[in-house]
Amino acid sequence: MVRLNLLLLAILIACALSLVSSQHKARKLYVELQKEQERAKQLDVEWGQLQLEQSTWAMHGRVEKIAAQKLGMRVPSATRIQIVPPPAPESRP
Repeated sequence: MVRLNLLLLAILIACALSLVSSQHKARKLYVELQKEQERAKQLDVEWGQLQLEQSTWAMHGRVEKIAAQKLGMRVPSATRIQIVPPPAPESRP
């Protein structure tokens, strides 16, 4: 009977230690999850800012201004513009 009690006590201690260990690990993982979620929010904000910046850099007026100032380009006159129609689709018999 004493052996059985000691065996049950050892099993109880092992279960208690594993419970404490698993709870500690779960808490550590939860803290890590919260940090990663915060990082994801920060990256979403940064992504939005980068998209806004990209749209600003690609604005038609800005591109045209830089093309004129730095590259010496200009819009051609209306008489020099030719519109090429798309090729007609081939008809199949």
